[in-house]
Amino acid sequence: MPFQPQHAAAVGELIVSIQREEFGFDIDLERQPDLSAIPVYYQHGTGNFWVAMDEQKIVGTVALKDIGYHDVALRKMFVAAEYRGTAWGVAVKLLQGALDWATQHAVHSVFLGTTDKFQAAHRFYEKHGFALIDKVQLPAGFPFMPVDTRFYRLDLQTNTSSPP
Repeated sequence: MPFQPQHAAAVGELIVSIQREEFGFDIDLERQPDLSAIPVYYQHGTGNFWVAMDEQKIVGTVALKDIGYHDVALRKMFVAAEYRGTAWGVAVKLLQGALDWATQHAVHSVFLGTTDKFQAAHRFYEKHGFALIDKVQLPAGFPFMPVDTRFYRLDLQTNTSSPP
């Protein structure tokens, strides 16, 4: 379901807990201003932000950020540990929902950045058609994060003439 303002606290808690507790990143909510302004940062143009819920509990997130020229950046894809895997299918549903949205909004390509630590994520993205690319192949509007070391692209339209 699309993000609503009442989801803000739970979204921040889920994402920061995964970043800190599972992957050991020294990060907090204050250093992620996009999470304090989700509607402004993500929910415009071809972008959006979604949450996966189990009853009233937020168990996953994914976002698309409009970066111009019919391209988007896939951001904030996180699933609570106990909801990962094929039994729940949360990650697949989140990704498919975001890609369906992107296709409906004439997005040409989806780009993403991730770290070397997210090895399960690498396999997940590659399994779903994302191709590993060099950093220099990212479009100018891509929101680069200093921790990102691996970059991926998924072409949705046959005409993917993004600017350099």
